[in-house]
Amino acid sequence: MHSIQVSRRRFLQKASAGAAGVTAAASSAFVSKGFAASSRATLAALGGKPVRTEQFPSWPVIEKNDQEAWRKVLEEGKWCRLDGNYANTFEKVYAEKMGTTHCTATSSGTSSLIASLNVLGIGPGDEVLVPPYTFVATINAVLLQHALPVFVDTDRQTSQIDATKIEAAITERTACIMPVHLGGNAADMDAILAIAKKHSLPVIEDTCQSHLGEWRGKKLGSLGTCGCFSFQVSKNLSSGEGGAVISNDADFTERCFTFHNNGHPRKGRRSGFTYAAAGSNLRMTEFQACLLLQQMTRLDEQSRTRDENGRHLTRLLQEIPGIYPAKSYGGCTRNAYHLYMFRYDSEQFAGAPRAKFLKALQAEGIPCSSGYTPLNLQPFLKESLNSRAFKAVYSSERRQAYENNNRCPENDKLCTEAVWFGQTMLLGNQSDMDQIAEAIRKIHDNAAELAKL
Repeated sequence: MHSIQVSRRRFLQKASAGAAGVTAAASSAFVSKGFAASSRATLAALGGKPVRTEQFPSWPVIEKNDQEAWRKVLEEGKWCRLDGNYANTFEKVYAEKMGTTHCTATSSGTSSLIASLNVLGIGPGDEVLVPPYTFVATINAVLLQHALPVFVDTDRQTSQIDATKIEAAITERTACIMPVHLGGNAADMDAILAIAKKHSLPVIEDTCQSHLGEWRGKKLGSLGTCGCFSFQVSKNLSSGEGGAVISNDADFTERCFTFHNNGHPRKGRRSGFTYAAAGSNLRMTEFQACLLLQQMTRLDEQSRTRDENGRHLTRLLQEIPGIYPAKSYGGCTRNAYHLYMFRYDSEQFAGAPRAKFLKALQAEGIPCSSGYTPLNLQPFLKESLNSRAFKAVYSSERRQAYENNNRCPENDKLCTEAVWFGQTMLLGNQSDMDQIAEAIRKIHDNAAELAKL
């Protein structure tokens, strides 16, 4: 099992290298492509011929425009954003793309979360509501503020934070709600924003995996107090590392810029070694900014391809018993598909555990991952709470109460069922999606043999 639990980033890099609601027409198409016949073939894990031998599209995509822009920055010699103008240009272009008035470019998605929390004054004694099914950066950003990440259980149908359980988690110490639009899908923003308004709480949208995802026609990240993005190498928009904070609040953005620039403001910039506030160096370089501007020239087309392929794959997988593609809430008008996620029911596969299913799928030439493990149960969390700094802020009674209440049973189940495909697998054509579905159906039809392995 441990060999399957690879990190999201490592999985995405490896992947890049390497019947309700379904119409009768879709079903006949599935058979007409020869899937029914191939599904009876011997599993590749048992010595048979794999369904797929070709690699999926590689990532990142590098074109001539990327190389030329990079070289131009190199030769100009203005590599820091304080000397050049690429980061400034990117902020304007990205804000417009996201439908907001402001953007602050940062060094990473993690730093965008840290800057946002600092600007909102989140600190020792505060509680931030977070999902347990997310990348660790969401939690680390809260812990670095010496605030408590309070986990709200997952909706297994969508793999998103369960908005129906948020209000019950609010206390007099709750200072912020931080939903994550996981994998490109959307959290239930109608419910989250209504709760936030009722309790006068800011909302930081962790949109690090959801570039161009939409909620009721508006870009994810543009609905709350701010939206935080990552441009790490596996992301749908990438510059190796990098991040951004978008907002419609001019004062928030100015303070965000000041914080990420070691306390130097953008407006009325002070000369010499004088500062407007405490801060850190979380600036994006000119190299990252120029690369992002070039990568954005392909972003819309790539996003449309992922969306079309994701929808097609869902139609196929819904036909297979025991495979449950992640659903979207009604307000989600566009899934960005950084991840294609589904749940695996071993009972529908002759009791074959997920680990065997994953190995069999990989043997058929389909890269896959088991996804996240429960963050709320990770040892580092308890170690943080028992550190000298947290002991100075939180009483032993409060730390014990936090540990006692830190239970997310639905998320625990999801972490035993989840299967992921990386975003690069959706950059091919429909025949690639057909092969993915063919491989899964082949495993289903030979599940009894798989279970004996």
